Amino acid sequence: MGLRKKVIWITGASSGIGEALAYEFNKKGAHLILSARRTGELERVKENCSNHEESVKILPLDLAEADQMEAKAVEALAMYGHVDMLINNGGVSQRSYAVDTEMSTVRKVMEVNFFGTVGLTKALLPEMIKQKSGHIVVISSVMGKFGTKFRSTYAASKHALHGYFDSLRQELYEHNVNVSLVCPGYVKTDVTINALTGSGEKFNKMGKGQKNAMPPEEFAKKLIPKLAAGKDEIYLGGAELMGVYLKRFVPGLFSKLLKRVRVT
Repeated sequence: MGLRKKVIWITGASSGIGEALAYEFNKKGAHLILSARRTGELERVKENCSNHEESVKILPLDLAEADQMEAKAVEALAMYGHVDMLINNGGVSQRSYAVDTEMSTVRKVMEVNFFGTVGLTKALLPEMIKQKSGHIVVISSVMGKFGTKFRSTYAASKHALHGYFDSLRQELYEHNVNVSLVCPGYVKTDVTINALTGSGEKFNKMGKGQKNAMPPEEFAKKLIPKLAAGKDEIYLGGAELMGVYLKRFVPGLFSKLLKRVRVT
């Protein structure tokens, strides 16, 4: 995949996987649109990119405001005239037992992870269909393939993304627009620190799985070639990825194993 001057729009670009992807695409000569809520952090990421005045634009947005996505798409398209790839990376996690999770928290996670992602994608789709090319990338999770304790709403939001974008892929095939679902295992980011508790407050703890996980820079380097191959579904991580295959082939055994696992 030749990336020089390709226009890549990345949400959640102010930290973690999104930031690492921004740097990796920038090294390959892509033109970037970086989005997240924190304008100051987006400016920092931009400044860390080479040739940033010409090749990096920032477009602050809040995925919780799904009704703003059409206007944001118009702004993004005005920056370079088109978008070749949309990487839906922005999102929020959750760490609480289902019985203790307030419905307002459930709705917030779904609003950001599902409705925000769908809203932004739908806003950009007409232009990709018109140009007869494009690539929609969704950073999901292994939690999109199975659920565990302490992550009920987060897993539900990721499962919903799989159902929606698997269907969308079939609709876009004739328009030459690809859809890739990316399922990371543990990546060393602040995802658990920023996760919501049942009451909607920040969890403020680094999850055990994240502490010694794959660095986001390594994740980004491994992901880009797989995107170039046009894979429908991409898995990147460690031993935790085995859960996907255990769930598929020996679901009864996998369920028994999960009941004994202590998750954080």
